[in-house]
Amino acid sequence: MSGLAVLCLVFLPYALGHYLSCLLRTVNAVLAPQLVSAAGLTPGDLGLLTSAYFFAFALAQLPVGIALDRYGPRLVQFLMLLLAALGTLAFAGSGDFVQMLCARTLMGLGLAGCFMAAVKAISTWISPARLPSVQGYLIAAGGLGAASSTLPVRLFLQHADWRWLFILLAAACVIVGFLILLLAPTPPATPRKPFNLGVLAEVYRHPAFRETAALVLVPHTVFFGIQGLWIGRWLTDVGRLPEHSVAWLLYLGMAAVIFGAIAVGMVTEWAAKRGADAITVAGVGVALFVVVQCGFVMSYRPSFALLAVLFTLVGTITGIEYTIVAQAMPPALTGRASTCLNLLIFTGAFIVQAGFGQIVGLWTPDAAQHYPAAAYQAAFLVLVLVQLPGIAWFVWRRRSPARKPVESLL
Repeated sequence: MSGLAVLCLVFLPYALGHYLSCLLRTVNAVLAPQLVSAAGLTPGDLGLLTSAYFFAFALAQLPVGIALDRYGPRLVQFLMLLLAALGTLAFAGSGDFVQMLCARTLMGLGLAGCFMAAVKAISTWISPARLPSVQGYLIAAGGLGAASSTLPVRLFLQHADWRWLFILLAAACVIVGFLILLLAPTPPATPRKPFNLGVLAEVYRHPAFRETAALVLVPHTVFFGIQGLWIGRWLTDVGRLPEHSVAWLLYLGMAAVIFGAIAVGMVTEWAAKRGADAITVAGVGVALFVVVQCGFVMSYRPSFALLAVLFTLVGTITGIEYTIVAQAMPPALTGRASTCLNLLIFTGAFIVQAGFGQIVGLWTPDAAQHYPAAAYQAAFLVLVLVQLPGIAWFVWRRRSPARKPVESLL
């Protein structure tokens, strides 16, 4: 296929699916006041409701990964997007917390394969040397979706109810599903491995998979769990910013994901030409990401706006683990490799997003229902502490003379 054909028939249709997935994943950060008002949600309820998306993602990873390897991304993604449309439409008609929770879970199930299907498709039609940049563009498409869930959604709410927003997004899921079905090519047949625990164990035992997950997995769960909800609540409760200012900062932060994702791909390829492997780039980036989170722990008020943007900009480095894993695995296992990684990421993101709300809820809000800065400082401190062992282990491995370079494992 020509480069133009790959762009129009492979990258763009699947990128649109990833765009919708990220939009619906993060939209609650802006809609939180409306959802709290509609269903009387506590911080714990809000965290559980939003994180149900990640829980559904985790549940779907194994069956979706198997289906991608067996039936290909084209058919699987079409059917999943129809399911996502049903869940999104159900969310629009929800009237209480339980209904919202069930609808968002169904929504997450339907969108669980968007990124994996895209990775499976582009890794089939694009050379391994170009994967870091192209996957960076894919993550940037997701960043565009996340950015669309902020200021544009805020502007939409000035003219229509939030329920109409979900009705339109349900229609978008159907349209993108048919675009993939009608435009995307069927990938060439590859040797199939039957599903069993040995196949999954083969993925988890792979040295590159273990080393990548040990360093990047927890920061990735923190990025997903906090970006999609709690940055906005932190700006409201601790920064005391009005809703329009929060929406604007969230928009800048999500827009930064686009530039960050593209930059990660370019830096990774640049570093590879100079002898530095992708895991080294990941190690430096993760360390910077933890430093940014320390700013939240210190709660230095003049830097609130900067911290909110830096969190999403620097946090995009965590997406590099998909590139490392995709390059490390044979084509017949790329779907299941992404599945294993996503299973860990989305399970962790569910724990982070729900757990963060439980920690904040330990404090008593003021009359305006704002939670104190100490609540958020404690929650961010817990996140920093759980990420430090991975960085320490990576540094120790780098200093160990017995360590094999990652590039020899790929």
